[in-house]
Amino acid sequence: MTGKLPIFIMLLTLLAAATAVAQEPPSVISVRHILICYDGCAAPGTFSPIKGDALEKIEVISEMIRNGEIDFIRAATDFSDCPSSANGGDLGEFGRGQMVPTFEDAAFSLPVGEMSGIVETRFGYHLILREK
Repeated sequence: MTGKLPIFIMLLTLLAAATAVAQEPPSVISVRHILICYDGCAAPGTFSPIKGDALEKIEVISEMIRNGEIDFIRAATDFSDCPSSANGGDLGEFGRGQMVPTFEDAAFSLPVGEMSGIVETRFGYHLILREK
C-alpha cells in the first residue's frame, strides 16, 4: 500500500496543477452587449428615456432573451443604443484595462456563452453576452 501512496500524491499534485492552469483568467475575451442609454448618461447623443424608463426597458429585454422570445443578437440589433448594434452588439476582443471597470469586471466574470444580469455604467444599462 505504501508504494501506491506516492503515486496517488503525484496524481493529486498533477490534477491540482492542471486545474489551476484551467482556471487562470483569460487575458482577452470577446463579448456582445446591449446598451440602453438615458438622458444624462455619459454616452454621446440625445436620449429620451429617463433613467427609470431605461432600466425598465432593459429589464424587459433581459426577460425576453431569458424566456427565448428573442435571441441576444436580434435584441442587440433591434434595441441597443450603441453603434455596435449594427453588428449584433459585437464589441470584439478586448483585454483588461480597455473598458470601464464595472463593465469589464462583469464581462470577465461571465462563463463563455452566458449573459450577465443588468450592469450599470456611466454610459447606461448593459446586458453582456460572453462569447470567448
